[in-house]
Amino acid sequence: MSVLPSEGELFKRVLGAEWSKLHPDIQRRFDKNPEPGKPLLYHGRLGELRASRFGKLLGHLTRPLIQGALIPYSDTDVPVDIQVYSKHGSRNIYKQRIYRLRGRQPIQFTSYMAESDKGEVLEYVGMGLGMKLLLRVEDGNLHFTSDGYFWDVLGWRMPLPGLLTPGKTFLCHRNNAPNQFDIRIEIRHALFGTAFVQAGVFHECEQVKEAA
Repeated sequence: MSVLPSEGELFKRVLGAEWSKLHPDIQRRFDKNPEPGKPLLYHGRLGELRASRFGKLLGHLTRPLIQGALIPYSDTDVPVDIQVYSKHGSRNIYKQRIYRLRGRQPIQFTSYMAESDKGEVLEYVGMGLGMKLLLRVEDGNLHFTSDGYFWDVLGWRMPLPGLLTPGKTFLCHRNNAPNQFDIRIEIRHALFGTAFVQAGVFHECEQVKEAA
C-alpha cells in the first residue's frame, strides 16, 4: 500500500536533521496525510492584507493567468478558508484558499506543491508558473523563501528574470498552540519594494467530506 502524500513527508526529506528542531505541533500539523476526498481544513482571519500600488497593478495584470495568487486589494479582518488535499494517482499536495474581502466576491486561489527530480520543493501557482522554495527552521518555526521563479513548459523549467516576477517571497509559519498558528507572507520586489503582505491567525478544523 503506497503512502499518502503530505507536506511533512516532503519537508522531512528536504530539511533532514533540521526537521527535529521544528515545534512538535508544527511537525504534527504537516505530518497529516489528507486522503482523497477528505481534505484538511483550516480557517483564519487576516489582520493585514496589503498590496502596494505596484502590487495592485501587477495583481490586475496577472489575474487572467494566476487568478487569486496576487490579490490587488488592501483590507483588514479578512476571513480565509484553506483546504489541503490530495488526488488519486498524484504525489502532489494541493492547497485551495478562499478569501472573503468586504464588498467583493470571494477570491479563490489554488496551488500545488511538488518535489523535483533533484529533491527541490516547488510550488506551482497556475499556467505552469511556479517557484522553487528554500526551507529553514528558526526558533522552532518554519520559514520558506523563494529561490527563483520559472515557467514549466512540457516538463522543462524555464527560469524567469527576477525583475519580471512579483519579487522574492517570504513566508513564516509560527506556532501558537496545538491547533493554532500564525502565517505571514511578504513579497518584495527588487525595485519596487514590498508589493504584497498577508498576515493572520489560523486554526485547524474538522475534516470535510469532499475536496472542492
